[in-house]
Amino acid sequence: MTVVTELHEAHGATFEERGGRRIVREYGRPERTHRAVRNGAGVIEMGYGVVVVEGDDRIAFVDDTVSNRVPRADGEGVYALLLDPQGRIETDLYVYNAGERLLCFTPPARAGPLAEEWSEKVFIQDVEITEASSEFAVFGVHGPQSTEKVASVLNGAGAPEPELSFVRGSMGDEGVTVIAGDGLAGEEGYEVVCTADAAERVFETLLMFGLNAVPFGYATWETLTAEAGTPLFDTELQGRIPNVLGLRNALDFEKGCYVGQEVVSKVENRGQPSQRLVGLRIETGGEADPDAEAAALPPAETPVFDGDERVGAVTRAVTSPSLETPIALALVDFDLDATSLSIRDDADVAAERIALPFVEGSAASARLPTYAAD
Repeated sequence: MTVVTELHEAHGATFEERGGRRIVREYGRPERTHRAVRNGAGVIEMGYGVVVVEGDDRIAFVDDTVSNRVPRADGEGVYALLLDPQGRIETDLYVYNAGERLLCFTPPARAGPLAEEWSEKVFIQDVEITEASSEFAVFGVHGPQSTEKVASVLNGAGAPEPELSFVRGSMGDEGVTVIAGDGLAGEEGYEVVCTADAAERVFETLLMFGLNAVPFGYATWETLTAEAGTPLFDTELQGRIPNVLGLRNALDFEKGCYVGQEVVSKVENRGQPSQRLVGLRIETGGEADPDAEAAALPPAETPVFDGDERVGAVTRAVTSPSLETPIALALVDFDLDATSLSIRDDADVAAERIALPFVEGSAASARLPTYAAD
């Protein structure tokens, strides 16, 4: 459930279910909104699940389970993964050190299972784990003017840096925490965290006061992140080995053992994974028709071919408002050299492999695929 449903409805929002949570799909004209975010600033309610970890052993407990090193200092965060024994991603998460507790932001459907799984693993440690998704609201502020937007309404602190660090302040009369984003939309960005009972006033402040900002939903988030070359949990990450996705920002190869580390290290030491994430520009064969393009977008797992040889599959396809053409992310054979490919479902559609990101904005996504062998 969104935290500020009535305000979304007042702005003309339509909704959908994702991970058991109701989120905003769009406010109408998502392509126009996309361009407004690319040129200014926009605000989205993020559909995170939240797990709170408290107790004297909280840092050591979480650090033993995730793929990246949990920060020791208040005001710092990290992006990390939980893997299964075969090295495949069970969830991704952001872990923030908030002093006496850790806040873990997960995909919405993963918070409950994660809290239950971690609780079952607590034995003699001083650790208390709570699923607290309904207690918080998180608003993303993205765009080349997002720093100015945040500065225009944040009291008691300056905009935080570097990425995933945070500061505490207020917006209006409400206390907030502002986190420096990691560029997933390909633009400067921040996340504003507040208690659920303060969410309406914080959302109104972000939209109505200071520098102008437009509200946007997940339809626009999907096109922004695709253009930025950002792999997402539901479409690219879930069930895959992180090396395949070039997700090096989520891995610390020097930290101690965690579940799945042996597989990740073995692939890293081998020099290259079996596949890599690439961008495809899909040929339309005529004048652009946005409605026809959207209907014809290849679904996930549509095969990608080099001539008559299957070399991979699409993970996600969107119509890019910035490029005014369909684009896709795809996993293909790591050593594939060909740039002229085809996507085959009911029809054979030509596609050109191009370097990620598709669009360069005011920031680069921290998840932009990076491979040791390149």
